[in-house]
This record gives sequence, C-alpha cells and structure tokens, in this order.
Amino acid sequence: MTTFVRRYGTLVALVAIIAAFSIASPQAFGTASNLINITQQMTLLAIVAIGATVVMAVGEFDLSTASVVSFGGIFSVFLFKLGVPAPLACLAVLAAAGVFGAVSGFIVARFEVLSFITTLAVGTIIGGITFWLSNGATLFGDIPAGFRDLARGKSFGIPILTFWLIGVAIMAWLVLDKIEIGRRLYAIGGNREAARLAGVRIVSNTMVAFIASAVLAALVGMLLTARIGSASPTGGGGFLLSAYAAVFLGMTAFREGEANVPGTLVGAAIIAVVGNGLTILGVSTFMQDIITGLIILAAVLVRRTGAQGR
Repeated sequence: MTTFVRRYGTLVALVAIIAAFSIASPQAFGTASNLINITQQMTLLAIVAIGATVVMAVGEFDLSTASVVSFGGIFSVFLFKLGVPAPLACLAVLAAAGVFGAVSGFIVARFEVLSFITTLAVGTIIGGITFWLSNGATLFGDIPAGFRDLARGKSFGIPILTFWLIGVAIMAWLVLDKIEIGRRLYAIGGNREAARLAGVRIVSNTMVAFIASAVLAALVGMLLTARIGSASPTGGGGFLLSAYAAVFLGMTAFREGEANVPGTLVGAAIIAVVGNGLTILGVSTFMQDIITGLIILAAVLVRRTGAQGR
C-alpha cells in the first residue's frame, strides 16, 4: 500500500482535485468542453516543464527558461518584421535557443559551475538581448497567418496546442525512457562520477539536456506569440516557477524521486486544473500564486519524506 501511494498518490490527487472542482462548479468546471480547454491551457506550461525534466534528469536546473520563452517570441516577430519567411524564422529561433542551451550546458559540465549560477547569468544575458531586440516594447504586426495557425483552432474537436503537447511528450518520453541517450542522462543525474567511469561523456550529454530545455522553451515562446498575436519581452516570466512545480510534483509520481515525463504531465495537469478551477470559483490571482507555492512546498516535502523512508 505504501508503495502504491508513493507511485500513484499524485495521480490520485489529480483525480480528487478534478472531482472536487466538478462538485463545486458542475455547470462551469465539470464539462467536457472545459476539460478540453484545460488541456489547451496546460500545453505551454507542460512543454516548458518537459524541457526542465530533461535537465533535471542530469541533476541540474535551468533558470534561463523564462528568458528563453520571452526571447523565442520576440526574436520570431523581429525576424518577421525583417521579412524572413516563417519557416526560416522558426528555425533561426530554435537554433539560437540551442546555442544558448549549449553554452549553459558546456559551462556547467566542463567547468563544474553550479547550474543555478550559470543559467541565471545566461538568462540575464538573454533577457538583455530580448529587450534590445524589442526596445523594451511588446511587438505587434507582421505575424504571418500561417504562423498564427500553429497555435490556433482545433482539429477533430481538439485544440491544435494539445497536439503539440502530445507530440513533444511522446518524443521526450521515447528519448528518456526508450533510447540509450536517456539512460546516459539518468546515469549522469544519478552519479556523475560513476557515469564518467562507465564511459559516459559528461560534457556532451549535459549539453544535450540543456539544448533540449532551451529549444522547447523557445518553441513555447513562438507558440505563445502565435496564439495571442504579439510578443512581450516579459512574456515568459510566469513559466519558470510553475514549470519546476510541475516537475517536482512529477517526481513524486510513478518513479520515486526521479524526474520523468509522465509524472511531469500529471504535475502540469494539477497546476492547470487548480488554476482553472480557482478562476471559475472567482479566487483572486494572488491567492492562486500562494496556492501554487504551497503545492511546490508540498511536492518537495513529499519527495524528501519518500527519500528518507527509502
């Protein structure tokens, strides 16, 4: 029974939260259309959190995530205004984000600098570049219709954004759980020295993890811009805390104390459901922030208690 609670308690909590909000507001929350809407609302957060999951698989953190999200939106619109075709602009944004991630991963692995410090510094640099590109203003206009279609509309009754989440989640799950590189990343996160002695290339694999995180964050920046039709230099500010909350919640699900994609999806769903339900019930934004912080503390405490129990 104890093992079941440790592995599936978070999933049970998600079901309980959905049931509670459905009872509290059956006309608004407990509908199929609202549940579909929740999947759309959680998509961007979940994709960022999946990137964070990859980094945490190697035992590190990426605090530049929010800055990369903002950069992804601003840089894409900046390129559109220069007349760059949408496909090339998207590739350029993802490539630039990949470079940022590679720099962070290289410094962390090669020089053994704390990832907190490294990614905080890199994120500050990216933030400066973003404000320079936008002159500190929100960018409107010159966004191609085809680009906007990336995050708008539905297919078979399901939001396009939901398909993005499904695709990213499946790919990340395959990489981490079914392909050799995933085993190498977990080996580094489990015991870096043992992984090195086993022949795992620490620097290159750590760089891969940070590149994945940055690319997914930039993708979210572009999808956010496509969805709302504009890009703000502070548009990614709300993603960092919630993304790592989702990852920590996920580390209490399915695998005890280990970052994993299915668990992260459950964590992101909990945050999205709580946010959606509290909004429907008329709870203020600042109270939602307090509750999100309490969720993070609870997840960390549960993880810590589980580790001590083992």
